[in-house]
Amino acid sequence: MKTPRKIVLLGATKGMGRALSRVLSARGDLLFLLGRDEEDLAKTQADCAVTGSEPVGFALCDLEDPTGFDAALGAADLALGGFDTVIVTAGMFATQDALERDPVLAARVLTVNFTNTVVFCEFARKMLLARGGGALCVFSSVAGERGRKPIVIYGASKAGLSQYLEGLDHKFRASGLRVLTVKPGFVHTGMTEGLKAPPFAGEPEDVARTVVHAIDAGKAVVYAPMPWAPIMAVIRALPRFVMRKVGF
Repeated sequence: MKTPRKIVLLGATKGMGRALSRVLSARGDLLFLLGRDEEDLAKTQADCAVTGSEPVGFALCDLEDPTGFDAALGAADLALGGFDTVIVTAGMFATQDALERDPVLAARVLTVNFTNTVVFCEFARKMLLARGGGALCVFSSVAGERGRKPIVIYGASKAGLSQYLEGLDHKFRASGLRVLTVKPGFVHTGMTEGLKAPPFAGEPEDVARTVVHAIDAGKAVVYAPMPWAPIMAVIRALPRFVMRKVGF
């Protein structure tokens, strides 16, 4: 029988975080949930109790407030008796039009998705390496693969995050830290509500299962839903003069 993982999940309040919590608890992994809303964390904990094992606890942790990162991870470490996996699904999204209109909102998105996520991962990295390694799984986005007209600012925040995670994998894989960068395309969650969905849009539970498999396999990168891998291979290969003309 597979030894259960001891997992800290930041972003467990809804969407992908809640879907991952259900999938992981259903297979017997031990979870400690982090998020910025206590009521939503309690709902996720109740969901897990129905589908599998109830998380050992939860604590407040907001990516807009890095002063709470160390304490939140410490609470998780104590409750789990040490953790071996950290998953970060939390992030912030706004449309390009909204970000161009509101520089304060743009600064928040850039700070949450890049700077503060990196800071949180640095705390997690040090704790995992101190006990010999483990898995760090972080949600970036296909939006960070190329500079694209509809997602200039959001895409930039995810491009920076992807670059950081790749560097971590290169530097610390030999020391036992397995870093997985998740690059989701369009997934039906609250973050994408109101946006036009492509024909290959994903469902949270399906994406969650793909991500869990990638963690177990020790992969460095995973695209989900899977059609995004070949799509982004084409997008990366397009010359810049073509990218200027297309609206994708």
